[in-house]
Amino acid sequence: MVFPKDFLWGGATAANQTEGAFDKNGRGLSNVDLMPFGEKRFEVGTGQLDPRQLPEGTVNPSRVAIDHYGHYEEDIKLMAEMGFKVYRMSISWSRIFPQGDESTPNALGLEHYRKVFQLCKDNNIEPLVTINHFDIPMYLVDNYGGWKNRQTVDFFVNYAKSLFENYKDLVKYWLTFNEINMVLHFPFVSSGLTFQESDNRQQITTDVIHHQLVASAKVTEVAKQINPDFQIGCMLAAGSYYPQTPNPKDMWKSILDDRDSYMFTDVQVRGNYPNYYLKQMEQKGLTIPFQTGDNEILAENTVDFISFSYYSSRVSSANPDAGNQTESNIFASEVNPYLESSDWGWQIDPLGFRITMNQIYDRYNKPLFVVENGIGAFDEVTEDNQIIDDYRIQYHKEHIQAMADTIEQDGVELLGYTSWACIDSISNGTGEMAKRYGFIYVDRDNHGKGSFRRIPKKSFYWYKQVIESNGANLSNE
Repeated sequence: MVFPKDFLWGGATAANQTEGAFDKNGRGLSNVDLMPFGEKRFEVGTGQLDPRQLPEGTVNPSRVAIDHYGHYEEDIKLMAEMGFKVYRMSISWSRIFPQGDESTPNALGLEHYRKVFQLCKDNNIEPLVTINHFDIPMYLVDNYGGWKNRQTVDFFVNYAKSLFENYKDLVKYWLTFNEINMVLHFPFVSSGLTFQESDNRQQITTDVIHHQLVASAKVTEVAKQINPDFQIGCMLAAGSYYPQTPNPKDMWKSILDDRDSYMFTDVQVRGNYPNYYLKQMEQKGLTIPFQTGDNEILAENTVDFISFSYYSSRVSSANPDAGNQTESNIFASEVNPYLESSDWGWQIDPLGFRITMNQIYDRYNKPLFVVENGIGAFDEVTEDNQIIDDYRIQYHKEHIQAMADTIEQDGVELLGYTSWACIDSISNGTGEMAKRYGFIYVDRDNHGKGSFRRIPKKSFYWYKQVIESNGANLSNE
């Protein structure tokens, strides 16, 4: 048996892409509630355009999404039918603290998630909870400056402490921040950041990075005080960079590109800023906003495991060609001519998955948890309500085989695998419903129309077989 007998098979979602119900039971407005569908989405997501400047009538798909809030019982039962051992999900900060700065949490929000976690437990599914998955109350952004303000660290710790105290009997696995390195690429979505022309963007980003790293460490400390058995992980948007050619300049550029992401986990896993980053700050004239005790907080509260998303590898060039870029607008890179691409231009590289896992494990020698992996594709519903998604099965088959090779041949320690997303949801990058990742189809379209009906796809039954066999049977017969 390649996969450990207690390997955690499952799937992943995020509140901001599935939950909806943005105005129910006391929930406050969140940054993603302002993310538009359409041509302005990238401009808003990258902090170049304040979403409050958009015209009335702008479609904000996350406000309704797939109404997982109203359909969680049905959705979790479908996950149980697939045999899930784990369900990775996130909590909406503004559903627990509508403004973010309150001292007392919203009881209705706490009650909702308790029901979700209890239903998971009743179906022998372990919740894996992301405390912050691209989510901040807009009240904090508007009134405090959000993560630019050190005070937000305290608000976040108070929020996390409330979760730990209320769910210590239901949740064991926690992630502090989702894809924490995305502040470099999609800062409004990641952290509620919008920049003005006069702003020193690099210094603001440096401030936010430090505040989030300190917040992650403080939350880890609080978690262990409340329940020493909690397992706390960090979460990285991963995908190794290849040099475009053997030119040493391309090789060096690939190292620098990898470092941009690994800096975050260097701090969360090792407990201190790496020297290359400190030198970089010095050379750019930037200041890390240390306060007394920060070094000790970071050093003493490192994570138990490293979780990450992987969709594709990337290619670095010392002389990038604007006409040779992948279509993926958030993590664009040079096109790799040896790889095929998805409907949205994301290059498919299962060996790159193995390479990435080895690089992370070699770097840190801590257990890994794959918490996002999947392919966005167009799905067609037949007249008899079937979705024959062999392309999705093939993608997951190849990537699960890469995991098996990584465990069996390379000795990498993997805790589990949660596909993204186990049920169709709003695309983070494009805001589309048409870009579908799930094993479960949801009847919603890009314009907010549809019945919300859930339909298992062919991949649903295939993944059920994979879990039943603990990864031994990947056949699509």
